[in-house]
Amino acid sequence: MLKAIILIGGPQKGTRFRPLSFEVPKPLFPVAGVPMLQHHIEACAQVPDMKEIILIGFYQPNDELNRFISSAQQDLKIPIRYLQEFAALGTGGGIYHFRDQILSGGPAAFFLMNADVCSKFPLQEMLRFHRQHGENHCGVLLGTTANRTQSLNYGCIVENHETNEVLHFVEKPGTFISEIINCGIYLFTPDIFGHIGTVFQRNQQEREELTNGKQMPEVIRLEQDIFTTLAGQKKLFVYKTQHFWSQIKSAGSAIYASRLYLKQYHQTHPERLATNQAGTPKIIGDVYIHPTANIDPSAVLGPNVSIGKGVTIGGGVRVRESIILHGAMLQDHCCVLNSIVGWDSTVGKWARVEGTPSDPNPNDPYAKIDSETLFRDGGLTPSITILGCNVNIPSEVIIRNSIVLPHKDLNRSFQNQIIL
Repeated sequence: MLKAIILIGGPQKGTRFRPLSFEVPKPLFPVAGVPMLQHHIEACAQVPDMKEIILIGFYQPNDELNRFISSAQQDLKIPIRYLQEFAALGTGGGIYHFRDQILSGGPAAFFLMNADVCSKFPLQEMLRFHRQHGENHCGVLLGTTANRTQSLNYGCIVENHETNEVLHFVEKPGTFISEIINCGIYLFTPDIFGHIGTVFQRNQQEREELTNGKQMPEVIRLEQDIFTTLAGQKKLFVYKTQHFWSQIKSAGSAIYASRLYLKQYHQTHPERLATNQAGTPKIIGDVYIHPTANIDPSAVLGPNVSIGKGVTIGGGVRVRESIILHGAMLQDHCCVLNSIVGWDSTVGKWARVEGTPSDPNPNDPYAKIDSETLFRDGGLTPSITILGCNVNIPSEVIIRNSIVLPHKDLNRSFQNQIIL
């Protein structure tokens, strides 16, 4: 018997995914036409003997999250429930806090994954790898290869090349350690809770000494507190994947993740991909169109375009490398490139909304998408253009490399600006 745990975090404190995360929890943001979290759940549901999927985070339960869970349970025929943390407990603290619920029913092992990654999720391959390495270890980490420079932005794994044992683990090292990076996807046995418990007891004792007996939230980070300790003890192994993987930390990385998932749909969900037919818009490359969208046949869409529920697209519209969220309206002959158009927003006739792609270096097979900074050299870093919900772009204006917060009614062109 197996279980899967997905860490969905909580309300965003950073700026890189705003203004989009104002409207929905980030794990429910649509990537390639479905909520980001749904890709994880669909992969988990494919694993034989998977009995339950548990979501852990510190979002307040809301109607949107409840509707998503109910819909996913019905579609995939697997139990899904949400456990709310009382505070942000870290990647290890959350699962330790809910260890009794995770271990109920006696699972032999459980998957743990972060919600803000996109991947092919080779869970069944990880399970076979785990079983090949006997019963004495407590975890398998999914790893992939990054280039030397970008590896410093991730957890780095030094392995024994013959046995795949994790010999050394450093989270975001200051100097080069290894080209193998941590993907944030794991397979653990229940033994991991014994190691987390040791750290928990030590931390609580230290906190009580520092705070005169006051109890503090048990924040435990798997990467810094657990993996660094277990490395070299034949307790952790790394399974390296050659399939795609990327973080989804920013809006720009959401468009890149959408491209990866749309490409994967050819094998997993070909019915989600639009095709060229008489009386339909011209499709170039991989495009997702929600069945309720109303699109003029003279529009041209793609590659890498996702059209949400109830979207209206007029005649002569061009959309490329973009996500158009539900209820948006693109009026006649407008152009949307490398952008995210928010819920219920309007782009006027002959307007142009354009951003700068932030894709990995196509000439480097191990390049990952950079975690771009919002500002560079005193100005806004050129990146994709983001329109928050209910933004109105008038006709014949240009919005380029800008971030427009929700409910703005613009009256002129903007470039390289955050419009508050």
